[in-house]
Amino acid sequence: MKKAKVDTKSCIGCGACISVCPKGAIRLVNGKSMIDLKKCIGCGACTNVCPVEAIDLKNE
Repeated sequence: MKKAKVDTKSCIGCGACISVCPKGAIRLVNGKSMIDLKKCIGCGACTNVCPVEAIDLKNE
């Protein structure tokens, strides 16, 4: 199953991913997006809105 993974070096903390996550699995921690993998359903919504492409879907 695929899960979203954030590249914290690239993440700019804009919050776009938070607003589109249907499961509320993403939150900002120290200005970077963090994904709760237990909640992530691998839908890819966050990857589509990230302006710096800091989120990828990876096999868990």
